[in-house]
Amino acid sequence: MNAQTPITQIFADAPVHDAAHLTGNNGLARIVLNDQIYTLRITRAGKLILTK
Repeated sequence: MNAQTPITQIFADAPVHDAAHLTGNNGLARIVLNDQIYTLRITRAGKLILTK
């Protein structure tokens, strides 16, 4: 792996999603798994937090 390798090739075995695109302008997204709702949030520091 080097600086020129596209991220989609590095993780070719799984889908790659841009967190900023998923969360939109407000930095929040809801994710559903087995009838449970989770919140994905981008913090002010640019970290991701997933909560139930």
